[in-house]
This record gives sequence, structure tokens and C-alpha cells, in this order.
Amino acid sequence: MKAKKSIFLISFLSLAVALSAQAAYEEKPQEAMPFNVYTEQNATTNHFVPSGWMGDYGALRITQACKDNPHSGLTCIKINYTGEPTQGAGWVGLFWQNPENNWGSKDGGFNLSGASKLTFWARGEAEEENIEFKVGGITGAYPDSDTAGIGPIKLSKEWKQYTIDLQGLELFYISGGFVIAASRIDNPGGFAIYIDDIIYE
Repeated sequence: MKAKKSIFLISFLSLAVALSAQAAYEEKPQEAMPFNVYTEQNATTNHFVPSGWMGDYGALRITQACKDNPHSGLTCIKINYTGEPTQGAGWVGLFWQNPENNWGSKDGGFNLSGASKLTFWARGEAEEENIEFKVGGITGAYPDSDTAGIGPIKLSKEWKQYTIDLQGLELFYISGGFVIAASRIDNPGGFAIYIDDIIYE
């Protein structure tokens, strides 16, 4: 009898959490497009923070105010990965989150239902970088409502615009606004990449 009560209580709590998250989703107004993830260091129109370090994060470095040939404006993002197995994961990743350090435990995120795509510009230092790019993927009590991605993509030394198609997706709650991920196998010597103008459209 005690076991049945425990199962019922767990089911009830799970339902309560789900309903709470759904209520949070429904309260969010749809954001106008375009909607920026990053266009310039400290821009007031940036809406996500690169705070979700994953995998061998000890081998990862990010510079958000890099002035080395940005695609537009004065700054771009530079990301360095040494390739060292600092946490023994064999891969590395970085989430741009809202709010900062939100892994689904906080009510953050945005209603991006008006977006049909996410575009961004990227380039590599050696033309040997193989990177995956994604939208969404946060789980927890307040999970992202959908996810999409492209890659691995081999970057060139020249700036190139890439697009993640979002048509037909459920984007009413997105707290993981942008993600990069790369494996050590695909990038044995590490990498240095540059990203700029990450925008929902």
C-alpha cells in the first residue's frame, strides 16, 4: 500500500511540474522578429548568455569581444578548444542560455514562435574545424519546447552565413537559444572558431 501511495505521489508531482511549466509557457508573449542572440559585445538587444559549458569544458575558452576581423560591427565571438580531455568526455559544447546558467530549473526563455529560421555567421582559423550548431535542447522542469540543428560543418577561413531551419517547430519556449558542439575525434588538434550575428528571423 505504501508503494502504491509513493507511485501516486510521484505521478501527481510530475503532473504538477508539467502543468506549472505549461502555465509558464502560455504566459510568455510572442517576441517580434528579428530576435538577437548576439550581434555585438554588451549589446542591449542580446538575449542569451554563453553560460552552459559542457563536456571537456576545461579545454574551452570564449572571448565575446574579439576584434579580429568581425563579420560586422566592432566585435565577434572567438571560441578556442585545445582538444585536451580535461573532463574525460571526448567532446565539448556550449549553450547560450536565458537566464544565465539555466539548465531547465528556472522559468526563463522566450516565445520565438514567429521565427522560421536562425541565421549566423562563422569562420575557422585552419579550415579543419568540424562543428555542430543547434537550437534548443534544455531539459528539466522548464524544458525547451523543440530543438533543431545542423552539422558537423567544416568551416572555412572566410565568413559564411549558415541557417538552421525552424519551420514547423514548436518554439513557444526556448531558453537554450544557441548551441555549439564538437567531438575530439573530429577536431583532434582542437580549434579556434569565430561566430557573429546570431539572429532569429
